[in-house]
Amino acid sequence: MHALKKNRPLRRIVPAGAATVSAMVLLLSLKPHTSPTPATADTKSPSVSSSSAPSGGATSGPGTVGRTVTGDTVRTRWGPVQVRVTVKSGRLTDVTAVQYPRDNPRDQEINGYALPQLRREALAAQSADIDMVSGATYTSTGYQRSLQSALDSAGL
Repeated sequence: MHALKKNRPLRRIVPAGAATVSAMVLLLSLKPHTSPTPATADTKSPSVSSSSAPSGGATSGPGTVGRTVTGDTVRTRWGPVQVRVTVKSGRLTDVTAVQYPRDNPRDQEINGYALPQLRREALAAQSADIDMVSGATYTSTGYQRSLQSALDSAGL
């Protein structure tokens, strides 16, 4: 056998090995999205429940009674979403996100700009008929559904 033919398999092994090592380094450098924690693990909201019972009866002036209603907890792909509304004189006066995905920096970034927009939309529309926020589709959908359940419980 000729001396060059013996070296040819080695010429193929070196680039194949380098390609395999490069592919492994690229695969190991990918960081997967962490799975959200269950809704029961949220300790920041003591009144978290899936029922929509009115709570409170604060007054804000003579003859004007306000009440606060918490909407249903809506499970989304990235975590639970729940809102609380305040109604005074038949009008929506405040909307607060009680639960929303915030387990990682990306969730915090998305919801940092989405929740204020959704709140403004809800207060302007005085209903759950609000626009979605681009890039926060799951949060927007959960927000709308929880808002609608709160408004239904409040009688609006």
